Amino acid sequence: MQDFGLARRAMVDNQLRPEGVTDRGVLAAMSSVERERFVPAEARALAYFDRSLKVAPGRSMMPPAALGKLLTELAPKAGQRALIVGSGTGYSAALLRSIGLDVVALESDASLAAAANGAGVETTVGDLHKGWAKSEPYDLILIDGAVEEVPGAFAKQLREGGLLAGAVVDNGISRLVVGRASGGTLGLRTIADAEVEQLPGFERPRAFTF
Repeated sequence: MQDFGLARRAMVDNQLRPEGVTDRGVLAAMSSVERERFVPAEARALAYFDRSLKVAPGRSMMPPAALGKLLTELAPKAGQRALIVGSGTGYSAALLRSIGLDVVALESDASLAAAANGAGVETTVGDLHKGWAKSEPYDLILIDGAVEEVPGAFAKQLREGGLLAGAVVDNGISRLVVGRASGGTLGLRTIADAEVEQLPGFERPRAFTF
């Protein structure tokens, strides 16, 4: 039987720390939350590999190092309110809740939301593009996947100075980004390239061509 505790420690020591994941709360959460509980049973042997992990048709969990980098940039603190867009099976939400945040896990796929609820992560089903205005303002928003375009609604749901992190697809390359809300807008900066699967339905409108 696989020793998931050993695999989790190896993930922290060999994947997260060397890639600049330094936030103590994030490291503690990723050391304790059982990632294998959030993947399909047939894929649990791969739970701690540093790569995207398919959890449903067209949907994947973000590689651990990429997620750790984004969470380090967000520097989550107990008592903050966070929105996770495309929360999938609930792993990212479980990490933030273990740190002590009030988390809205938003998922459009009812089967994934059911899996998250089954793993003990309360999940809201809704349109990812709209965010979740009922619980705004948020201190943090995590887009748990890659998008071609960040909807304007997300900036408006952040408090002034709040942070958003995720991955943006640029010419076929997914880049990890972080941005701070100011005046209802976001200025994004790239922190690293990473292999992150794209969330469906966030494609940038195509320009008209003859």
